[in-house]
Amino acid sequence: MTGVWTRQREVGHSKAVRAQCPEILLKHSFPPQLFSHWLISCQILALVGLLFANRVAHAQDPRPTTTLSVDVKVVTLPVTVRDKHGQIVRNLTKDDFLLQEDGHPQTVRYFAQEANLPLTLGLLVDTSMSQRNVLDQERTASESFLDEMLTAAKDQAFLIHFDREVVLLQDLTSSRDKLQTALASLQTPGPDRDSGGGGDSSPDSSSGRSRRMHGGGGTLLYDAVFLASDELMKKQQGRKALIILSDGVDRGSKESLQSAIEAAQRADTVVYSILFADDHQGERGGFGRPGGGGRPGGGWPGGGHSGGGGRRGGGQRSPQDARTDGKKILEQISKETGGRLYEVSKKETVDQIYASIAEELRTQYNLGYTPDKANDAVGYHKISLTAKEKNLTVQTRDGYYAER
Repeated sequence: MTGVWTRQREVGHSKAVRAQCPEILLKHSFPPQLFSHWLISCQILALVGLLFANRVAHAQDPRPTTTLSVDVKVVTLPVTVRDKHGQIVRNLTKDDFLLQEDGHPQTVRYFAQEANLPLTLGLLVDTSMSQRNVLDQERTASESFLDEMLTAAKDQAFLIHFDREVVLLQDLTSSRDKLQTALASLQTPGPDRDSGGGGDSSPDSSSGRSRRMHGGGGTLLYDAVFLASDELMKKQQGRKALIILSDGVDRGSKESLQSAIEAAQRADTVVYSILFADDHQGERGGFGRPGGGGRPGGGWPGGGHSGGGGRRGGGQRSPQDARTDGKKILEQISKETGGRLYEVSKKETVDQIYASIAEELRTQYNLGYTPDKANDAVGYHKISLTAKEKNLTVQTRDGYYAER
């Protein structure tokens, strides 16, 4: 008596399997119904074997699969819309906007009003002598603002003060205590501080100690914006905003106004300016000579700046331009980066201004599009975004820089 046997035959990647009946089954008679059931069972087993063989062969197929990878550039814009009364409009859709890049119409592909994205804030506080009488108000209002805005662990802020040097008092942190400690240390420069700046202080921003970024002479507004954007904001994701508290007059920066704006644009950072002019300014010339010739310094990891006159002319002032309009400077920085200029007055306090900025950051639209291939050249691209409704004003950045 022989047992069940099988014979296998290669057919491509599959195997055909045939089951034979034992001889004893063929020598004895069975009721027709029982024999039929047994035959069906054999056929089912053969079919299962065939399917299993096909699956194994397919899994072992060495032929590689093709993956299509497409590099898509997306330009994102933080957008605030106001009506003719200056109130923020919150109920728009992507179809309510008209978008152009370099004069060519673009299609809005991504649109949301998302307040849960990570928020990175940078406070840039002018501590030159021209601000000495308003520093306490700035400090108190800034503490309240940060307490209100840092609502999640992913939200972070840093603090920079600038006068004749740019100092990172507190690096990026979500700790309110560290930020308040740094704010409490804000003060105008005293005679004990070297007018040349220097940059040899050891970085220990995690504990709130200062880290010098660039030393020079005067009020280094442009350098502060540039370094905050290029060294800190450029590496962050999500919503990003710098807030400048200053009279807007730069003295002695290495960077120019345009290079500071460009750095913020490249970092996709909105800049809000709070014009906080002191009506009792007793010092207009700053510390150090205009154009300040500080000794080389700038202990900023990865790209410290040396003190001094600056390769681009920066904010050095000659007698002819001694009456720089700080308001216009701050307005230009904010407008070209998609922010807004505020001016502290009896009608609008710094607390009220901070509340307005907070509302903007919570209600911004996030708009995105993929530029046409005809507009993919490296360099600056001009953006025009308007609302179809004539009575609405759209606030966003003027353009962006395309990288290689």
